Amino acid sequence: MDKLTNYRQYIQELLTEESQGKTLGGDIESETIFDIANDRYLLIDLGWKGHRRIYNCLLHVEIRKDKIWIQRNQTDTVIADKLMAKGVAKEDIILGLQPPYVREYTKFGVH
Repeated sequence: MDKLTNYRQYIQELLTEESQGKTLGGDIESETIFDIANDRYLLIDLGWKGHRRIYNCLLHVEIRKDKIWIQRNQTDTVIADKLMAKGVAKEDIILGLQPPYVREYTKFGVH
């Protein structure tokens, strides 16, 4: 398989694993959203906790120009470490959730 195909598979596996975790309680479910045509991948929690509506994006990962961009991570899992364990190079992981001026000081890609 080529690099892009592998990256898509890794992201989908990670989000699927994370979707199996515990939710906030109440009638809440975790859903994965895989937009393969645009390379956008989300994990969301949605439902009801009592009278309160829950809709939260826990993870948002994209592939842009053959790099994996972590746009949001509201989990305890360090997604970048899990991606590297699968063989993704550090420079191919962009921490999009960090401001651009901070990225150069991380051990990951800049853009």
